[in-house]
Amino acid sequence: MNDDGKINASSEGYFVLLGFSNWPHLEVVLFVVILMFYLMTLVGNLFIIILSYLDFHLHTPMYFFLSNLSFLDLCYTTSSIPQLLVNLWGSEKTISYKGCMVQLYFVLALGTTECVLLVVMSYDRYAAVCRPLHYTVLMHPRFCHMLAAASWVSGFTNSALHSIFTFWVPLCGHRQVDHFFCEVPALLRLSCVDTRANELTLMVMSSIFVLIPLILILSFYGAIAQAVLRMQSTTGLQKVFGTCGAHLMVVSLFFIPAMCIYLLPSSGKSQDQGKFIALFYTVVTPSRNPLIYTLRNRDVRGAVKRLMGQE
Repeated sequence: MNDDGKINASSEGYFVLLGFSNWPHLEVVLFVVILMFYLMTLVGNLFIIILSYLDFHLHTPMYFFLSNLSFLDLCYTTSSIPQLLVNLWGSEKTISYKGCMVQLYFVLALGTTECVLLVVMSYDRYAAVCRPLHYTVLMHPRFCHMLAAASWVSGFTNSALHSIFTFWVPLCGHRQVDHFFCEVPALLRLSCVDTRANELTLMVMSSIFVLIPLILILSFYGAIAQAVLRMQSTTGLQKVFGTCGAHLMVVSLFFIPAMCIYLLPSSGKSQDQGKFIALFYTVVTPSRNPLIYTLRNRDVRGAVKRLMGQE
């Protein structure tokens, strides 16, 4: 600790993640529920990745991006949930300084990547519905790989900026993070200096990576809705509603909680509400995605039957 009471967290070596310690009677229940959702996330997303790889009928842009989303969700949940499970089960609720840095970087990087990837997936649906004759040209495999790479690079670059700015901020004496994982707003609250510049940077970048993607997605689906209204084929309508409806549901489950956390003023919600909102989009949403995309999907059911030798 230096003369004016500030500390460098690296010299202390750890943070305490308070998580849900205000509700000790709920910790065992939360452990069981979160573990179940985590296992569902692992199994469901691995299923999509393996199925999309093995069945050549699914070697299309849509399933290429869906495999990217599934891999992303696997990494996203694994970056925070195992640590949460350890903290819920035991009395120790600590995370090392380096562990906190790594967790902050990957949670933020993967969350930002998902925002951009969902835009790419909506563009793919727009091209399929509104430009069907040019679809194979517009969504050339090389272009698809470039779009996926751009999503990952933008997410990890944005996270590097936030992570550096956050860990440059000097902290006060206590090391108690009032959250279940290391995230920017919770860590900034530990600072004993003015963090308005950090908060402004977070707000601007959140607007760029949350609001702009959401506006683009809604624009693509506005064009899709117009095209659907002109369709005469009932089969075509059902297929469009099946794939696009699933994507819109995933977008809603991800963007609405993210906007509540990063764009609404912190005075408008309690820290406890923020924890449960974050729990929803880190635990529930990734486990729902495989079900949403596969439950009524004929392509996936057909691929399963082919792998089982029933077709």
